[in-house]
Amino acid sequence: MAPASRTGPLFLVTGASGGGKTTLLPLLLQRLVGECAVFDVDWLIDPLARSAPDGQVDWATFRDLWLHVAHGVTQNGVDPLLLGPFFPRQLDDLPGRAWIGEIHTLVLDCPDDERRRRIQSRPAWRARDIEEQVGFGRWLRENVDAVVDTAALTPDGAADAVVDWVRSLR
Repeated sequence: MAPASRTGPLFLVTGASGGGKTTLLPLLLQRLVGECAVFDVDWLIDPLARSAPDGQVDWATFRDLWLHVAHGVTQNGVDPLLLGPFFPRQLDDLPGRAWIGEIHTLVLDCPDDERRRRIQSRPAWRARDIEEQVGFGRWLRENVDAVVDTAALTPDGAADAVVDWVRSLR
């Protein structure tokens, strides 16, 4: 007989572009070894786009895929932590949501002028949807309680704040 499938929490570290997700990724990978499997959700965008007949990512499928990955990680006794621009309401009606326990969400944020500066300073090939990202950042700030201001902290300080948040919920 197969063992029962585990469900566990999902730690979702979200934020609009320029919030600090990519900067904190290597720091969180180091600090959460053995506690969380840390993923940048962008890692699967290109393969999904290549597999789509029109080359466009189906975003609901993309998010559902990450829920299934998170479930697989949980089966190994490790909590998944996703860095990506998701928010729980986008995940609630997806098939993979049945395999996930509580979703804990934290926003990596910065002031609007800092977000504009960060996005503008990126390489030319990166998207420049600055005002859309500023609006998304404001929305997250208003709708998610746990927020780390990455402009007020060093990257190490922000990573420590995320780790403290994760550990406080485990």
